[in-house]
Amino acid sequence: MASLRKCLAVCILNAGKRNFSSSSLRLSTESPVGFIGLGNMGGHMARNLLKKGYPVVVCDVNKEAVAELKNDGASVASSPAEVASGVNRLVTMLPATQHVEEVYTGKNGIFGTVKSGTLMIDSSTIDAAASQQLAAEAEKLGSVLMDAPVSGGVIAARDAGLTFMVGGPEASFDTAKALLDNMGKNVIHCGSSGNGLAAKICNNMLLAISMIGVSETMNLGMRMGLDAKLLAKILNMSTGRCWSSELYNPVPGVVEGVPSGNDYKGGFGTALMVKDLGLAQNAAIATTSATPLGSHAHNIYRLMTNKGLGLKDFSSAFLYLQDEGQK
Repeated sequence: MASLRKCLAVCILNAGKRNFSSSSLRLSTESPVGFIGLGNMGGHMARNLLKKGYPVVVCDVNKEAVAELKNDGASVASSPAEVASGVNRLVTMLPATQHVEEVYTGKNGIFGTVKSGTLMIDSSTIDAAASQQLAAEAEKLGSVLMDAPVSGGVIAARDAGLTFMVGGPEASFDTAKALLDNMGKNVIHCGSSGNGLAAKICNNMLLAISMIGVSETMNLGMRMGLDAKLLAKILNMSTGRCWSSELYNPVPGVVEGVPSGNDYKGGFGTALMVKDLGLAQNAAIATTSATPLGSHAHNIYRLMTNKGLGLKDFSSAFLYLQDEGQK
């Protein structure tokens, strides 16, 4: 708690030195926001809160990521429990269901110290049923847990351009939106607990399918003699245009600043896409929904992971298809 008070004092003192706008000054004097999970997405999200004047208390198992946020002005907690004990708003951004459950319910977890009235926002993409169970446990503790998974990728996380799909009580949505607006450009209430995750799972299934389609198309066109940039230009002024072709093209050199131009590093990992597609397939089974392309995409990304592309961005589907065509 002493470190949190110190953080607040530093933020207030620095407000006069940095020529904050009046709105930024008001935000800088608010109570701290906890942020747990500083990966490719979470690190940028927490940094955007700092940029908007919020005192932020961070926690992550990656000490290097923690050190970077500390250098940017964040206060550091040693555990999720320590974060929860000193804030009344917190955000989690974690890889998978088991990580979220451990952070909330495990030893030194959030639920061990969370204060009544705390608003918790989980932006991880996890199993909707597990999220609903955690939300019910939070309610018993007199607090609120909303699911708010994101779309937009690392670039949107960096530029505060994410879309948040929020599930949870409508009465808490405006408070959640006021915080999420600092990290994204679209914040949409999708209904009750778990509905944000339902929307995200559907979106990522479509994204996976479209990326494979663009990768197939670019690979075919290039082998037929078309220049990659020319083909992408034609696609993006024609009916095949989509996010995967226009803003996140999987061919190196076609779009600047995306993972395909950086050896497929720094984006949304193939292994994480496998996880999300697995969630989609579980939902399809539970709802008896036909998802043949989603199922096939799941299999392709699993094969990619087995080929050593698990840590590469999911747009490395282009690499996989190039190799498959040469066999």
